Amino acid sequence: MSVDDLPPSSASAVTPLGSSVIPIVNKLQDIFAQLGSQSTIALPQVAVVGSQSSGKSSVLEALVGRDFLPRGNDICTRRPLRLQLVQTKPSSDGGSDEEWGEFLHHDPVRRIYDFSEIRREIEAETNRVSGENKGVSDIPIGLKIFSPNVLDISLVDLPGITKVPVGDQPSDIEARIRTMILTYIKEPSCLILAVSPANTDLANSDALQIAGNADPDGHRTIGVITKLDIMDRGTDARNHLLGKTIPLRLGYVGVVNRSQEDILMNRSIKDALVAEEKFFRSRPVYSGLTDRLGVPQLAKKLNQVLVQHIKALLPSLKSRINNALFATAKEYESYGDITESRGGQGALLLSFITKYCEAYSSTLEGKSKEMSTSELSGGARILYIFQSVFVKSLEEVDPCEDLTADDIRTAIQNATGPRSALFVPDVPFEVLVRRQISRLLDPSLQCARFIFDELVKISHQCMMKELQRFPVLQKRMDEVIGNFLREGLEPSQAMIRDLIEMEMDYINTSHPNFIGGTKAVEQAMQTVKSSRIPHPVARPRDTVEPERTASSGSQIKTRSFLGRQANGIITDQAVPTAADAERPAPAGSTSWSGFSSIFRGSDGQAAAKNNLLNKPFSETTQEVYQNLSTIYLKEPPTILKSSETHSEQESVEIEITKLLLKSYYDIVRKNVEDLVPKAIMHFLVNYTKRELHNVFIEKLYRENLIEELLKEPDELAIKRKRTQETLRILQQANRVS
Repeated sequence: MSVDDLPPSSASAVTPLGSSVIPIVNKLQDIFAQLGSQSTIALPQVAVVGSQSSGKSSVLEALVGRDFLPRGNDICTRRPLRLQLVQTKPSSDGGSDEEWGEFLHHDPVRRIYDFSEIRREIEAETNRVSGENKGVSDIPIGLKIFSPNVLDISLVDLPGITKVPVGDQPSDIEARIRTMILTYIKEPSCLILAVSPANTDLANSDALQIAGNADPDGHRTIGVITKLDIMDRGTDARNHLLGKTIPLRLGYVGVVNRSQEDILMNRSIKDALVAEEKFFRSRPVYSGLTDRLGVPQLAKKLNQVLVQHIKALLPSLKSRINNALFATAKEYESYGDITESRGGQGALLLSFITKYCEAYSSTLEGKSKEMSTSELSGGARILYIFQSVFVKSLEEVDPCEDLTADDIRTAIQNATGPRSALFVPDVPFEVLVRRQISRLLDPSLQCARFIFDELVKISHQCMMKELQRFPVLQKRMDEVIGNFLREGLEPSQAMIRDLIEMEMDYINTSHPNFIGGTKAVEQAMQTVKSSRIPHPVARPRDTVEPERTASSGSQIKTRSFLGRQANGIITDQAVPTAADAERPAPAGSTSWSGFSSIFRGSDGQAAAKNNLLNKPFSETTQEVYQNLSTIYLKEPPTILKSSETHSEQESVEIEITKLLLKSYYDIVRKNVEDLVPKAIMHFLVNYTKRELHNVFIEKLYRENLIEELLKEPDELAIKRKRTQETLRILQQANRVS
């Protein structure tokens, strides 16, 4: 329900309320005007918008009842004018009632009774900020007018929307003015007084168009149709006033402005109001629209709507002021007090150091008041690195993952030297286990580095907001703790290296958890036996003699034995057996045929043999030596490797070595998983926690450094002063509201 729908009793009941709530808003505007553009609290007000020469100034002067605004053919309102109309009590003696104006930029504020002087002051203040050549500024001018002839209303007269730039106005003057207007009217606390001339099409009204952008539902907009007396003959604004053309929830009011001739002839506003009333009475088309016609009705409507608007917003306004007061007080508290004395500065520095060290220890121990509930922090992250990163990574490592059976077999053979060992030697086991133990060094050092990084993060998190006042102190504290943590990292890493070297220097095969040789042999035999796959033996051919078959088997066994004795390197030449030596040679061959590959020649050997048998022994011997060829050995390759096939004995030896290696590696891994975190906690975490306060005192708490460390930057002093002023203003506003 709009104000127009209220019964007279209700409307009159609302009017007295204006004497209580509108002055409150006026006082708040005065208070927040001291903050200028820094004020973030939007107060209830009425913004007057319209195109250039739409009659805005005439409407405002009619509401005041006095001429006080700049006049001219070009743009006149070039800065927002915050206008507060304050109703004063009429004089009781029947004398003349005084009217005056006060500008908020005057210090001290003084009364101006001459309204022509008020006009000149507005022009001078506009030129001072916007220049004298039609420039526009968004910095408002504050003006109060006290009169018994006005109703309590708070208005903001905004520059008129212009299309063509003049003077020093930029080419985008229209866009700038529209942006300025939207800055005011977009706030839900702002009522919009959209002024449109009646001699133009209402659908093309700039005022209604820009008001529709900020208030699309029309809940905050009051339409004012000016210049009803100069409409074309045969036309009227009745449908406009009834809201049939463009509906507005708060409705329209029609007024008749003074013409330019009236202004030049100094026709008073009082006379103009009489002429306005006479005009509406003489137009039957406007009959029945009394509550929508004339400046007095507009003033009454504005007062009533503004009172209702303030009444609806006042609770939330008080809440916003309280919230702003709390936030500003907290900000001011963060800047701290200014301490000038040397003793006070020393005490302040000591308190900073103590608070920081307490916060550091509390964070590590999980006793911080600002404990996070969304992620792990502080000491919990250190425990996570120990258990879920370091220990878990070591447990996932297989000590034999980078060792093949050939690697182990080669190590065993290399350990025997030129002899063939009867048992598995200790040397290859120790060599291989030391190699695996050395792999634990890098992840252990990396774990220490991770903890160091976490401590650095914690040191940054513990920096108090109060230290922002003193950037030099904050920087020096960061440097001190960074160097101190690095000093703690070095002995922890040295201890980790010593732990790994200790494990490598002494292989304790007497450890109670070590599997031992006997048990390793048993398990290895079972593993090899279970993995053995029997191969079917091929049946010998019928042409082969049984004795020959047996002889071949004996020859294979001999080769296998010799192969083990030769460190697993099996030759390609067969060793003749006794049966082969005693077997008579076939026809056409001799007993030397087994060594035919040693001597040169082949076809002439039989003839040479017969000649030798028929000659004396001495001649025969000499001739034999002359005919023997030289024996040449193949050069061994540069790199010798074991044969690809493993005997059963070698497979057992490899399996034994693997079992011993895994067993002892597990013992060392558990030791490292236990001792590395202890070393890091002792030399790095707990040490820094215990000694941090002493280090700060030693490095920073010096008489020649205190003044430098507690020096504030100039911009901080400016912020403190500005925040202090804002706090004072908000405290005033809180008392008023």
